[in-house]
Amino acid sequence: MGQTFGQATIAATLPMSKLFSLYEVDLEVQRAIIPRNLSKLIDYVNLYLENRQPIYFPGIIFSARGAGQYDDEQQALRLQPIEKLYVVDGQHRLAAFQRIMETLQSQMARAKDRREYEKMEEITEKLRRLYAFPISTMTYLDINARQERQLFSDINKLPRKLGGNLAVLRDQRRFYHVAATELASKAPAMQKLTVDMFSERGKSPEYLFSYHLLIEILVALFEGRMKSAARNNGYQYEDKDLQDLVSLAGTYFNGLLNYLDAPAKGEIVWTENIQIALALFIHEEATKTGKFNRYALEHALKILPHVNWNGIYAGDEKDRLPRRTRIMKAYNFIKNFYTEQNAFLISDKEDVS
Repeated sequence: MGQTFGQATIAATLPMSKLFSLYEVDLEVQRAIIPRNLSKLIDYVNLYLENRQPIYFPGIIFSARGAGQYDDEQQALRLQPIEKLYVVDGQHRLAAFQRIMETLQSQMARAKDRREYEKMEEITEKLRRLYAFPISTMTYLDINARQERQLFSDINKLPRKLGGNLAVLRDQRRFYHVAATELASKAPAMQKLTVDMFSERGKSPEYLFSYHLLIEILVALFEGRMKSAARNNGYQYEDKDLQDLVSLAGTYFNGLLNYLDAPAKGEIVWTENIQIALALFIHEEATKTGKFNRYALEHALKILPHVNWNGIYAGDEKDRLPRRTRIMKAYNFIKNFYTEQNAFLISDKEDVS
């Protein structure tokens, strides 16, 4: 039992087998499940079930809404069978475990019908480990639905610093997340560009790039896609593929420093929408032969000093238009300029240099 933001809370670590029967989702507080997010979490949990790799989840926050009685002697919150804890933060995590449990139970039923005893033993072991998986929880004992909505909004919108335990476990991340860390820590160019590696979503004022933006740029550069549509952002990958990508990305960012004005927050070319659009354009030029070509990348970069970056947006478009529209407008501007002008502005002599 404790106090959090002036409210009574109780902290506990519970196995998933206990949580499955305890929680409820109030759709007036929670958003609808996002299938893409759920799929990613299922992949992550399967690292633990299929590959026996350790995985980490931040704690799940619940609201008891006044339900239950706290037992001081046993330091336990006792709920009646009909009483539930309402999810404030962690709906997708719980849904991932729920979906995997249902899938394993279906597989068990089929294996039993077919008398596939070895498979039944394998599924039983996975279910046992799934049920025993420990989850940290914090439960607000007596906040109302309005306070729950505010808490949910704050948790999901505000930048969050990475805790020390999560930083230690960040090797359990997807390909582009690990690549971003490698790049930021090893590539000389990133010392000038400055990336905030201590905040997952936002950035401190002294940094030019956020960690999340660097990942977005890498996906755009090597896949020609927005981050949400990335295909190669898995947990399993070869170290050689990682190092090759980091090397090429280092070449790319060196080129930006060589051909663009010095990095500065006031420069439009260094804003996140232009940077993502630029990476999308370079991807298209570097992969015209079917494979990412370092020389094609270096050639395309030579157009950058000639682009009128201030001519991309008219009036208040850079603030008014939706983010994706701003990115694609900048991408088309750069692409059209390159198509029309590269033969005149990039000389043979310059290309060889």
